[in-house]
Amino acid sequence: MAVGKRKHKMTDKNDDFAARRQIGRQNADRFQAKCESAGKPLGWFEDLYDAAQGDVAKVPWAGNPHKALVEWLLMSPNGNGATALDVGCGLGDNALALHEAGYKTTAFDVSNTAVEWAKKRHKNKGIVFQQADLFNPPQEWIEAFDLVHETYTIQALKGDLRAASFEKIAQLVKPGGKLLVICRSIDEDVEPSGPPWPVSPSEVAAFEKYLSVENFEKIDVIGDRSIPHFRIIYKKQA
Repeated sequence: MAVGKRKHKMTDKNDDFAARRQIGRQNADRFQAKCESAGKPLGWFEDLYDAAQGDVAKVPWAGNPHKALVEWLLMSPNGNGATALDVGCGLGDNALALHEAGYKTTAFDVSNTAVEWAKKRHKNKGIVFQQADLFNPPQEWIEAFDLVHETYTIQALKGDLRAASFEKIAQLVKPGGKLLVICRSIDEDVEPSGPPWPVSPSEVAAFEKYLSVENFEKIDVIGDRSIPHFRIIYKKQA
């Protein structure tokens, strides 16, 4: 697919944006169920980006950096050239926010279509976009980054992959470095439905096997509705 073949302006004034975004949500549900049944639990990401045909509205999480990330970056010191890795970068919105905050940013996604699309959207920005699998990352990425940023990857996973993702993400943090996790949250006694599948306190506590908690926040992210989230900073011992 030629990414960007059809261009759509993302704006609140676009009358059919909401309808196109709903198509993207329906595609996510449909592709996830289909790929899970076929024994290819990560395949639905590529299917979703391919089906979007260059329309950002049809990627449910794309179009702007996450509000909770933007807020954190505004409250934090400039990256000053520190290395950052954006996990599951999608179309690169969060990677761009990290880059503009002064981080030397690498970003990856399991979907090659997403990566090629992100490269075109953020051409000449100096961000390194790469297709990679969180569960089999390049060896040179292990304990390589001053800041690892994870928003919405964990909650897009189920079962064994979800359970394994905590260690896989934590191993990318440099000794003395930090991990920023932003995810939808859910109480322990509530059965999640999805995608996405919100993360419970006991699940996210799995990071504490590898990292120490520096700051733990429960926040509400306000969009067309208020959605409870965790925003957590972990640090790896130097």
